Amino acid sequence: MKQIVGINFKNPGKMYYFDPGDFKLEKGMHVIVDTAMGEEYGEVTIANKEMEDSKVAEPLKKVIRITTQREDKMRQEFTAKEKEAFSQCLEKIKEFDLPMKLIEAEYKYDGSKLTFYFSSEKRIDFRELVKVLASIFKTRIEMRQIGVRDEVKRLGGNGICGRQLCCCSFLRNFEAVSIKMAKEQNMSLNPSKISGNCGRLMCCLKYEHNVYTDKLKSLPKIGAEVKTQDGVGEVSSVETLKEVIRVKFHENGETFFKKYNAKDVVVIKDVTIEDDKIETDNEEDLKELQKLEKLEKEEKKLGNKIKKGE
Repeated sequence: MKQIVGINFKNPGKMYYFDPGDFKLEKGMHVIVDTAMGEEYGEVTIANKEMEDSKVAEPLKKVIRITTQREDKMRQEFTAKEKEAFSQCLEKIKEFDLPMKLIEAEYKYDGSKLTFYFSSEKRIDFRELVKVLASIFKTRIEMRQIGVRDEVKRLGGNGICGRQLCCCSFLRNFEAVSIKMAKEQNMSLNPSKISGNCGRLMCCLKYEHNVYTDKLKSLPKIGAEVKTQDGVGEVSSVETLKEVIRVKFHENGETFFKKYNAKDVVVIKDVTIEDDKIETDNEEDLKELQKLEKLEKEEKKLGNKIKKGE
């Protein structure tokens, strides 16, 4: 068991676990913690508690100290200046005619750094912009490019499920998602039903993907010819989690359907399905789905470039 505390740096925002050391921390207290970006100001959202080793990602960064009144005051003062910093940076972006969308301005708690978050479809040469901003704000300037998913993550909001967006509450990393995942989960290939607030495929498509993939390996595919206790028919649909298939029969010029447990039927002739092929009767939906698929690939490519610093 490990002693941990939960720290939140932004609201809404995800929570991180830290090692409290010798500090006895209560919910709502403010602390300075060690992070990959240096010392940061955060709020305790989970007081000291013990947690199983398997649930804690190693190594845990440490809580350095409880904030002083002076540090709390600095934090408030610099946070109040962020809107003005955002406006001035926006003016300079227009002045330099840079193809970027400014998302947010964020001061470090002590004013030693001012970070501007932006999104863009390509890499931006902002060296001149940084020089001008540094002369205006008299502090270290950092321009950080983020993708559209990160943009929504910083802005916050609720999903179609009615709950706070996963990326704003617990999701730490964005994993690759695809339309193939929606197909395997028998979801309607309607762009509005499988897209999130960011205009990309919903991250939650990934959550149950492995379960569906494993079950589908042992189930007949749609279109397969199967033998049942009522005769030979064709699989028309599959309820993956229930492992139930719906079989279509043709008899005396009539068509009827019946459901069976997958274990009670024998596959006579299976079919090969192009998993990556997008099929829908609605031409507008097809165009939107193809656009979504293209955006996913571009987003992944840009994300890799940002990580590498290209």
